[in-house]
Formats: sequence, C-alpha cells, structure tokens
Amino acid sequence: MPLPPLHVDWNLIDTVHLDMDGTLLDRHFDDHFWLEHVPRRYAEKNGISEDAAQEKLHRMFRSQEQTLNWTDLDYWSAQLGLDIPVLKEEVNHLIAVHPFVIEFLLFLRQHGKKIYLVTNAHSKTLNLKLRLTRIGSYFDGIISAHDLGLPKEDPLFWGKLQRKVFYDPERTMLGEDSETNLETARRFGIRYLIHVGRFSSVTTPAHSENFHSIHYFSELIPRDGGMSVELAPTPGA
Repeated sequence: MPLPPLHVDWNLIDTVHLDMDGTLLDRHFDDHFWLEHVPRRYAEKNGISEDAAQEKLHRMFRSQEQTLNWTDLDYWSAQLGLDIPVLKEEVNHLIAVHPFVIEFLLFLRQHGKKIYLVTNAHSKTLNLKLRLTRIGSYFDGIISAHDLGLPKEDPLFWGKLQRKVFYDPERTMLGEDSETNLETARRFGIRYLIHVGRFSSVTTPAHSENFHSIHYFSELIPRDGGMSVELAPTPGA
C-alpha cells in the first residue's frame, strides 16, 4: 500500500538528527573503500588474488553487520593486519558532501533548529571526514554510536541518545539512508522519518516502501518562503 503524503511543518520540529555516510556524505567513498580498496591492499599483502580477497573479506564484513565492530577501524586493522586509517587517506579524494546538504543545514540553523550528527562511524573516520568536508561547525552536537556503546540498529540506541542530548521524539526528524535505523527510530517514537534514497552518486537511487524517500535535502526546504513542505508518496512504493 502506498504511503500517504507526509506534511512537514517546520514549526512543529525542534530537533533534526542526521546520519553521515550515505545521508550527508556520498557513500561512494565507503563502498569503494571497503569493497575494492581494502581487498586490493589485502591481496597485495597476502599474495592472493583480488577475487579471493574480496570473497574472504566480504564474508568477514557481513559477520559484523549491525554491531559496533562493523565501523570500528581499530578492530579491522587488527583483524586484517592493515592500517585502515592510513588506507582511507589513500582514497580520501572520494569523500564528498551530497548536493544541497549545506543549504539544508543553513536553513535549519536560520530557523533555530537543534542539529545533531548521529552516526555509527568510528572516531577516526569522523575526524577524517569532518576535516575534509568542514561540515562539523553546522551541528549543535556530534555523537558516534561508539560513544554510547550501541549501534543505531539497536532498539535501545535512541533512548540512550536522548539521555545524552535531550529531544522530544514527537518534534524530531531523522534523516537516514538505512531503513533498519529508521525502523528502530520509529519504534522509539521519532515522528518525522526521512529515507535518503540517493546515498551514492554512482548507483541508482533506492526507494523505500516503508518511509518517505528523498534524493536531495532541498526537497525539505520550503520553496515559497513558508515553513512547510509536503512529500508525495514514493513513486512505485
């Protein structure tokens, strides 16, 4: 069944939580890094083919999905015998902010919204990406799941976050490219849930059947100088 249109009245929203990778930043960097660059370096180090390295590493990566290890650079450095932070620097030219993100952040600040970057990313990843993108100054706070000891996939995450930075779920928006994380937020009661379907600049945008999808955050900025927008049902949902 198609989702009904979502009316977003910014007068009714005080807090905006935003994911980083795939939401604010182009996930092409992360996909290329973990699916191609790391297996290539692993193959070189261990004298095996890239195909064999990809098969082995992808199996290892999948085994840690929805855990903090998934994004823990120190964990993967130890597991793979590679300096993962150094390898990230080798391809850091691929780190990029999605179009219209800065405009959206400026809109939120102009209207006095509390803005939090809420990410599963490890501190070393955060430091690298914030240094290169310079988006850190737009946020009232930056919270890594590693600080809270729970990944965003855990249903207890949002309550633990609320104890660190208070927010009223009924007056909060979450922007995410992960439907799993949107679902845990919905269970907690966060009212405005936005799925970012254009998570990578090199793949076809995804459309969610369960959440309202956008390609760009410009879709959430009122065009008439007002304070509300309406998101139509996702095409094909």
